[in-house]
Amino acid sequence: MRALRCFAAIALALVCGRALAAEDDAPNNKPVKIVADARLSVSSHGLLPLYLSSDWSMPLPAISRAIIVLHGRLRNADEYYISAHTAQVAAGDDGKGALMIVPQFLAEVDVEAHKLPADTLRWSLEGWEGGEAALAPNPVSSFEALDAILAKLSDRRVFPNLKQVVVAGHSGGGQVAQRYAIAGKGEAMLSRQHIEIRYVVANPSSYAYFSNERPVSAIAASCPGYNNWKYGMDKRPPYLADATPAALEQRYVEREVIYLLGTLDTNPEHPALDKSCMAKAQGPYRYARGHAYADAMAKRNRGTPNHRVWDVAGVGHDGDKMLTSKCGLAALFDSPGCGGER
Repeated sequence: MRALRCFAAIALALVCGRALAAEDDAPNNKPVKIVADARLSVSSHGLLPLYLSSDWSMPLPAISRAIIVLHGRLRNADEYYISAHTAQVAAGDDGKGALMIVPQFLAEVDVEAHKLPADTLRWSLEGWEGGEAALAPNPVSSFEALDAILAKLSDRRVFPNLKQVVVAGHSGGGQVAQRYAIAGKGEAMLSRQHIEIRYVVANPSSYAYFSNERPVSAIAASCPGYNNWKYGMDKRPPYLADATPAALEQRYVEREVIYLLGTLDTNPEHPALDKSCMAKAQGPYRYARGHAYADAMAKRNRGTPNHRVWDVAGVGHDGDKMLTSKCGLAALFDSPGCGGER
């Protein structure tokens, strides 16, 4: 009942028909309109707000799949929770038995605007996308926050029948999903419980490369920071400091990754597109950057059989349409009918 009341409250708070695509055009330095109602303690160093479709303070034997949906740069977890729910309903029987989880990586402006408790975790406006440490109350990486979610899901007392976890993100959330697929340490806890994990990377502005080569070499040559994290392996944050780039690449190649790319996400002047020289060295727009990255990874590793690239035909930079498309439902729920693999 609590989850249903929360969903209804969010739906009433949203402007009817407002699309995630339009919202992504807005500045990200404004406070969020709604803060998620649930909380998770991250290593006792702070509390992470999040939305949950079921109360996980009690055993959930009916849950066989958990789907973590990561919001974009506006930190608008409320809207992504609506999209997650819409996708689950659209999946029909495939969506039954799924727990939908939408964490919220807040900024200082959000904490101040909503007068949140001092123990609420908050990051810089975009630092959470690359796993940087929180600004307060303790320097906890956003990736550690995801580790804490996976640790909770690996608890067989709460999830005795959980078989799969999906970490999915669109736009800024897609950046988090791609970097966490490289760096994340939480997968080991799931593996010990024989729980599979998949990463779904939808329409991010950029990717983390493992080599110094870039699709647009001329731009890279004139861009001093083009290979710094989160674009490359130089100057990685502390969370990644204990592994070499080679070890990180090997781990990434072994993990199951689906790149979801909207065929119409081709605007080089999109307001929310990363237009830094670091990003432009990866290609002119998101669709091109995604295919260039997947091709580069396959070439470097003589194929990447655990990685798949799915085109979502006729969709641009729209999180709701990406997640609820046939390929989105296939990536999240293993529903049939995608046909977008290239």
